[in-house]
This record gives sequence, C-alpha cells and structure tokens, in this order.
Amino acid sequence: MRSPPQHAAIELEDLATSPSERLLRWGAAEPLLSPSDSRVGSPPETTTAPGFVKSRAARLLSKLRTESEPGLTNAQLMLTNHDLRPVEAQRRQWTAWSFVAFWIADAFNINTWMIASTMLTSGLAWWHALICILIGYSISAMLVCLTGRIGATYHISFPVVSRASFGIWGSLWPVFNRAAMACVWYGVQAWIGGQCITLMIRSIWPSFYTLHNSIPHSGTNTRDFVGFFIFWVASLPAIWLPVHKIRYLFVVKSYFVPVAGLSLFAWAVGRAHGMGPIVTKPATASGSTLAREWLVGIMSAIANFATVIVNNPDFSRFARTPRDAFWTQFFTIPIGFVVTSFVGIVVSSSSKVIYGTAIWNPLDLLSQFLLDDATSAERFGVFIIALAFALAQLGTNIAANSVSAGTDMAALLPKYLNIRRGGYICAIVGLCMCPWNLLKSSNHFTTYLSAYSVFLSSIAGVIICDYYLVRKGYYSLRNLYSARAGSPYYYHLGISWRAYTSYICGVLINIVGFAGAIGAKVPIGANYIYRVDFFAGFLVSSIVYYLLCWLKPVPATSSVWCEKGDEADNRFSVINPLLGEGLDEEMSTEITRTDGRAGSEKVMEDEDK
Repeated sequence: MRSPPQHAAIELEDLATSPSERLLRWGAAEPLLSPSDSRVGSPPETTTAPGFVKSRAARLLSKLRTESEPGLTNAQLMLTNHDLRPVEAQRRQWTAWSFVAFWIADAFNINTWMIASTMLTSGLAWWHALICILIGYSISAMLVCLTGRIGATYHISFPVVSRASFGIWGSLWPVFNRAAMACVWYGVQAWIGGQCITLMIRSIWPSFYTLHNSIPHSGTNTRDFVGFFIFWVASLPAIWLPVHKIRYLFVVKSYFVPVAGLSLFAWAVGRAHGMGPIVTKPATASGSTLAREWLVGIMSAIANFATVIVNNPDFSRFARTPRDAFWTQFFTIPIGFVVTSFVGIVVSSSSKVIYGTAIWNPLDLLSQFLLDDATSAERFGVFIIALAFALAQLGTNIAANSVSAGTDMAALLPKYLNIRRGGYICAIVGLCMCPWNLLKSSNHFTTYLSAYSVFLSSIAGVIICDYYLVRKGYYSLRNLYSARAGSPYYYHLGISWRAYTSYICGVLINIVGFAGAIGAKVPIGANYIYRVDFFAGFLVSSIVYYLLCWLKPVPATSSVWCEKGDEADNRFSVINPLLGEGLDEEMSTEITRTDGRAGSEKVMEDEDK
C-alpha cells in the first residue's frame, strides 16, 4: 500500500492531539489561508490600484458581494457562498409529504398534456401513449431518486455534487449546461403561463380577443405578448422566496390545480356525453413504425425530465432525511404524470365530439369555450381553470427553472450571485429568448428537447456512476469546497479528465443521429441509436467513466458503502476543519480512503468500535 502523503501523516497524528494543536498542524501541512489570515473572520489581503478602493465601482462591487464565510481567499470565494454551503439542520424542512405535494403540483401542468398529444398524433393508440408515459416517467423517477439521494444525504446542491466527479473547476461546464437548459424552460413555461393570463382577461373582457396586433413581424401578436408579459412580471415576486419555504406554494398548488384539471375533465366529458372516439381508436402505426414510435414516446417523456434528473439535489438537500426524498418521489412521479396524461387524452377525445376535431392543448379548448358565446357562469369557470393553470406554470417555473438556474449561477460566480439573483437573471433570459418560436411546432420542440437531453444524460451518467459505483456513497465534504492542489477533487488543474472523456463519449454516440434528426443524411445505424438518445448517452458515459476509474483509480473512495452525510451541520466551515461535528471521523475517513481498500476497511472497523 502506498504511504500517505505528508499532509495525511500529519492529520493522522492530529487525532491524538488537542484541538488547538491540530489547528496548528493543519495549517503547517497545507494551509487554506496564509499565516496572517489564519484567524476565522479576518478578511483576506488584496491589492488594488491606487484610488480604486474609493471609486464608485469598488463601492458598488462591495455592496454586490454575497453572504459568505469571513476570511476566505479569492479562490475560496469562487467556490462557496451561503447558498452553496451544505444546508444546515434548521432549513431541512421538506418532509415526505412536501415531495408528494411538489410532484402532484408539478404533474398537473400544460406541458404534460402536450407531450401526450404528440405521441397520439404519431400513430399510437391512447393506451400505448399511457404505457410509454408510465415507462418513461418511471425510469425518470428512478434516476431522480438516485441523484436526489446525494443531495438528501450530504445536503448539497447539484453544482457542488458535480465537483466530485468533474473536478473543482471542471464542474463549471456541466453547471453552465444545466443553467442554460433551465433558462430555456423558464421562457417556455412563462409563455404557456401567459396564455393562461390571456384566457383570464378574455373571460372578463371578451373584446380582448380581437386586440389590434401592433407587432406583426415578431412571431407573435400583441394580445398574447401582453398575457406573457403580465405573467412574467407577476412571477418576479415569487423568485424572492427562499427555497426551503417554497414547499408552502406547492401545498396550495397540489390541492387547487388538480381540482381544476379534474373539473375541466368533467366539463368536457359532460358536454361530449362521453369520452369521445379517441379512447376507442386503434393505433394507426404498425410493425417497425409502431415500435419506433414507442421508443420515441418513451424518450420524449424522459427528455422532458432531463433537467430535473440532474437538478434534484437542489431540492432534496432540504429534506429532513434521505428516506423523505426517495420513496415519495419514486412513486409520485409516474403516478402523477400518468393521471395527468390520461385526463389530457380524454379531454382531447371529448373535444373531437364537441367541435369535430381533437383539441390537444387545454388552453385552446378553454378558448373555444369562450368563442361559443359562453354564459357568465361558463366564463367564470374558464377564469378559475385558467387561474389554476397559471398557478401551475408559476410553481413549475419557480421550482424547476428559476431555482435551478439560480443555484447554477451562484456556482458560476458565487462571489456576486446567489440563488435569488440568479433566478432574476434566468427570468430576464427567458423574456429575451422569444419562447413563442419554440412552440410553433411540436416536432421542432421535441427535437430540441431530445438534442439537449443528450448533454444532460452524459452528465447524469458520470455523476451517478461516480457516487454509487466508484465512491460507494463517500464524499469528503470539506474538500468539495477546496481548490488546494492536494485536494482529492482537484485532479489536474481542477479538472477530471476521466469525467470529461466519458462525457464526450456519451455525447458523440448521439451526435451523428442528431444530425439526421434535423435533416442531414446519415447512416441508418446512427438513427437507431438516436432513438434511444438518453439511454445511449447515459450508459456510454457511465461505462466509460467506470472503466477509466478502474484503470486509474480516483482518490477519496471507499471499498464498502459509506455515506457521511452527518458532517453537513450548521457549523460547517470551509476554512477551519475544527468547526464541524464529526471532524475526526472526516479526517480519518478522507485520508485512509485516499490510500485504497485496506485503509477503507480499517476505518470501518474503527467506526464499528
């Protein structure tokens, strides 16, 4: 067995010394701060140009700095702030029922109805579509639980989780990827929410439907843009809420929105005097075409969840225990989305009886109700249902998009950005990206989703393989915030070549097929692979990563299952290793696991004693 490095030997000696002596020894081995800055709370020394400190720009930058542990160096300020630290016990307020409410509320959104309709228009029978949705969201739920357990155990967010596998600085690219996807989804969901606002206004003032279009060359019209902008502005106060308090929004949403959706279901079935012809119509596709559409349907369901799969630690880190974030998500996700899709299919089928054509978008159906000389009672019903859908879009945008993008941006520039500021940047990007262009064609939107899920699937493959197969649940928590060259997650210049090699392999396996999906002529085999794009990217990246770690092992691993989540307490300190419960365990575990299997077994024996 290799002899431990110099700082490891010093740390092992620390276990038999007093706390004050251990602090001195730690600083002598590899200090995180210079000797003059070793006191916790003292600001780091910086050099600035003469006169700059007194300038207006310097004062502005000083005011914009986020809350962080005092005494951090510039490198440490690039790795942590209050929103990136492990969640302390006081903010771990999400119970099992919080996650149930979260997913029930999230399932009843308009995008779920649109995903199901795409499958039926491709030639599947209604029950084929439901099975595809069940399979797709069950797979998604399993992956969500795998990533969510990491956050629920160590109480850290996705940007910090990704540092273990991609490296301290290498994690910035996956974080940027996920932030970009969240911004795109924010704009899309805000646009759909704006259509809800438009319906609410029309139910009060029917003349709003014929509002003059003063922006004819924009790709949209004044009426719809006004609704979108009102929804966008109304969402801004919700971004201000702390993440651990958002659960109250979902409790309200989980009661109000499903009731409104079921009311629309009953209303449509009542007017059609039944569930319509779609539920009795057989599949129009057959043979290999039918099999292909099954795969496309399953993949579209998973692609719809690609962002949530990697960002689940952003929410699960607020769970009281890992159990609270596991079984509730595992069962609630597929059940909730299947029920919502079934309601959407039946409502669309009923609309074919009422209007002679199937109306897949529930907002279009509500709009048609208003065009049929609706009574005041019917207009009131449209207003309430549209309000419920607007609330659904608001909750989805805040939880799945603005919080995720805010967390990622806080990791990209933690010195000046936190979750709240990042959320507002996400909202601005969502406004500027003109999301109505993405929703002009369901085929274009599905192709876009599949394309970006390729990148996210490769990220998820590396992270899940690293945590469950390579490290077996062990993280050295404090080193996830350390940019020291000797840190186990620093790798080479802060970047893990194993993770990036695996990530690129996962992307390349699908890149040719993606070219074929947008019209290029490619080999038929590439098209077959691209039909299972998420699986291909996930499996290839995870297998390559595992093989590379087997050929050249990474440090800080365990040969037996060993999660050390109890180290994430409210006294966690980036600077001072003595300010944390279970410190001696963390030191001993980290060092021995760096040296391989024998050390791991020794630590487990010591802990058993």
